[in-house]
Amino acid sequence: MRIEVNNTRLYVDVVGSGLVAKGPMMVERPVIFVLHGGPGFDHSTMKPAFNPLSEMSQLVYYDHRGQGRSDHDKPENWNLNQWADDLRALIDTLGVEKPIVLGLSFGGFVAQNYAIRHPDRLHKLILASTVARMVPQRVFDAFQKFGGDSARLAAEDFWAGPNTENSAVYMKECMPLYSRVEQDPDIIRRPVMAPDVISHFSREGGENWSFDFREQLSTIRCPTLVTAGDIDPITPIEAVEEMADNIPKEFVQYEVFENCGHGVHRDDPGAFEVMKKFIGQ
Repeated sequence: MRIEVNNTRLYVDVVGSGLVAKGPMMVERPVIFVLHGGPGFDHSTMKPAFNPLSEMSQLVYYDHRGQGRSDHDKPENWNLNQWADDLRALIDTLGVEKPIVLGLSFGGFVAQNYAIRHPDRLHKLILASTVARMVPQRVFDAFQKFGGDSARLAAEDFWAGPNTENSAVYMKECMPLYSRVEQDPDIIRRPVMAPDVISHFSREGGENWSFDFREQLSTIRCPTLVTAGDIDPITPIEAVEEMADNIPKEFVQYEVFENCGHGVHRDDPGAFEVMKKFIGQ
């Protein structure tokens, strides 16, 4: 379905029941808004992988503005503030009073900004394989550590300005380093891609390299789960630790998964048990 918010239409898909029968009563389940990575990808990169969470909650998947099956819109609206405000408008439109927001990678950038801009409408926050700022040297060093000089060069070229040629090289040299377990090749074929959004966000001087939420994360006042893999090349472990360290200690739960890459659930499905326990607390 497409839902209109902030003068655009977002593609939305729901997995799991919001109300379940329990004896003579209908019991309300938590609602989790699942924010996909990228940018330039869509929610199919998260589905069905995150469907195990629907055993205890209702999942709302959606494509960010400009991406996937949502309206493409204009480049001036492809930014973290707009994406965070779109999430708020979607939550309000659906009438969810106590939303849980789960952001993976780029989706975690949006989720952090949502928590900062809209703390009044946030029950719990899950930040998976994401960082408070992107530091190029950290990323390139990590690719070199896990993939050698060829991976570093491919990453440097791609993130300096994605195009058709260097994207193909990046897919060959860098994407296999994202996780330890070999991924189903069909996963990367499913998304409706928006390469112009990737280029706009990641260009030299673009927001991918300029955002910095470290100071503002101190304002978070809801339970927050941070998950990280210790062999993640794109959101390196030290960068995830930096993010977690800037969230007030009384609200953050930081979980490191050994021998896991980007999106720890890919290498260790046990990550979902950690998430379920956090959601149910």
